[in-house]
Amino acid sequence: DIYGYGIKGFMLSMIESALDLSNNKISQETIFEILKLGKNMISHPVELLDGVEEVLSKLVDKYRLIVLTKGDLLDQERKLEKSGLSKYFHHVEVLSDKKEINYSNLLEHLNIDVNEFLMIGNSLKSDVLPILNIGAKAVHVPFHTTWAHEMVADDELVNDHLKLNSLKDILKYLNNQ
Repeated sequence: DIYGYGIKGFMLSMIESALDLSNNKISQETIFEILKLGKNMISHPVELLDGVEEVLSKLVDKYRLIVLTKGDLLDQERKLEKSGLSKYFHHVEVLSDKKEINYSNLLEHLNIDVNEFLMIGNSLKSDVLPILNIGAKAVHVPFHTTWAHEMVADDELVNDHLKLNSLKDILKYLNNQ
């Protein structure tokens, strides 16, 4: 929690762990290697989900699209720029965390009624449950590499939510609403 989410926070946590494990005797070379690993992660190409641009291009004229993510501001801005998808979004918000209060504050700030908001995300913990708990709608599109930190126990799934197998399925869902 001290460093937040993102690669830079991960790098700091790795250095801190290396210091702890080495009883503060870690070499400069090892720290350099940790930093090098982090820089490689930051410069890694952005991989788009199958169909994401097709879906966004069909939704952009009908809906006010928002990127709502958490993590390091520079990392997230860099990823969005590299993706080439920024042209589809009316607003971009990078949060330090995705809790109910964060969502409520943002919707109020953007003057969006909870009944008019639909969140689409791959994390039950961060994208779906907090949204359902504030009275908005959420669609879960699982992704095979979802971070373990974002997993939830089955007993936390008290709210009904829609689960789609693919981002492309959102078009059919929205056409039936």
